[in-house]
Amino acid sequence: MLHARLRPLPRRHPFPLSSSPSAPRPDFVDPEGDADPDEDSEDLFAAFLPHLFPDDAPSFHGDPGQHLLYSSPRYGDLEIMVPSYPDQSERRSDNPVNQVEEGRKLFAHFLWSAGMVVAEGVEKADMLESSGQLSGTDDVAMWRVKGENVLELGAGAGLPSVICALAQASTVTITDHPSSPALSGAIGFNMTHNLRASKIPSPTNVAIQPHEWGILETDPWAVQHKGSFTRIVAADCYWMRSQHENLARTMRWFLAPEGRVWVVASFHTGRAIVAGFFETALQMGLAIERIYERDLSSAREDGSEVRREWMPEREGEGPENRKRWCVVALLKRGEEAV
Repeated sequence: MLHARLRPLPRRHPFPLSSSPSAPRPDFVDPEGDADPDEDSEDLFAAFLPHLFPDDAPSFHGDPGQHLLYSSPRYGDLEIMVPSYPDQSERRSDNPVNQVEEGRKLFAHFLWSAGMVVAEGVEKADMLESSGQLSGTDDVAMWRVKGENVLELGAGAGLPSVICALAQASTVTITDHPSSPALSGAIGFNMTHNLRASKIPSPTNVAIQPHEWGILETDPWAVQHKGSFTRIVAADCYWMRSQHENLARTMRWFLAPEGRVWVVASFHTGRAIVAGFFETALQMGLAIERIYERDLSSAREDGSEVRREWMPEREGEGPENRKRWCVVALLKRGEEAV
């Protein structure tokens, strides 16, 4: 099971703790109470919840500033820092926007299950390719990144980017909104720490870049890299309907002519909002090459994924039984559509 790869590390505080209140949870349930931050037993119990209640599998993991251990069969144990928040005192007097509050709205302070789906797919493809077993028509081949130029949008903790670098992508560019707390150290730590600790040397050229979706023609970095990326990662970036057009336009802008976009989204805010993004993507000049739903909480006897057909609407589905599923799609430029 995918969630079994992740477990919390003992709490530690390598940086000063923020004095600001903790952020709201993205599925709008009430925040947890004043739990002892050093109470590891609660973390361990939470790690087993997907096994006990598979229909209520979490879409996200960790707490701000927490370190998690991601167990990779290809690369070993990876330490992933969940982004935290700057202190309220870091708000600049010349900026009327409260960057801390803006950062909270992005929900970068969790490791999202959709990112784990991408990471697992890339690992499998790299493992099969290294053993000469990867077929060009295999479902796993869609995740191949060796020699590719990878861009991650809305990266948060950046687990997919870490895995893509370990899988020897040619370049990996990790982006998040300029207000994202992930840019304050978590992305840098996750990439640097795990590449240095890896037993498999990585030749990947890595860059971390603030970027706001939809700001393209006026952004020198965006202009320089238009059409440069052969693989674009966008995992659980879809809960803001108001950003669907900006996100799709950004994908189209950066996508190389023969490139592909990996779209992975859980249904924690409902199926309709995810279906709405695909409608927008088609209108913005993208095409769907492959799409299916994946069960996050179970696998077949041979260890393969449990899949089913993607449906924009599914009768009888509600909050109690949709969390265990996500949609996985491969997008390309519209003119390549058959």
